[in-house]
Amino acid sequence: MIREKSCGALVYRKKQDRLELLLIRHKNGGHWSFPKGHVETGETEPQTALREIKEETGLDVGLCEGFRQSVEYFPKPHVKKQVVYFLASPDGDDTVRRQEEEISEYKWCLLDEADTMVTFKNDKHLINEARRYLSGRSPAVRTER
Repeated sequence: MIREKSCGALVYRKKQDRLELLLIRHKNGGHWSFPKGHVETGETEPQTALREIKEETGLDVGLCEGFRQSVEYFPKPHVKKQVVYFLASPDGDDTVRRQEEEISEYKWCLLDEADTMVTFKNDKHLINEARRYLSGRSPAVRTER
């Protein structure tokens, strides 16, 4: 069994008292999801998430303390993939500059509508967990930058 690991984050912002979630559409497969990528040698999970968000969206973000979700699936026979997701918000400027090689488009959508846009069931679950986390905190405590 081959094991792969990636890390990423659900990136949110507050606009006019409403929470919005950043979704990206991957060129490979055309699905809507969240920024993520493979862990490089020597990186921690948060370091990978921060690097991938910067590479794919151009955003500098901070990670919210206490939110870490892990999903596992089999993308190919004999390959088990784990993806660890954090919750993050932009440090100041929330202008997205997408990585054109991997990302075909992006969209900030209302948190309450995001689960209708994502492709995979795991992503719908992650959105529900983020909604639950954010409803219990105001504002979210941030740690890693």
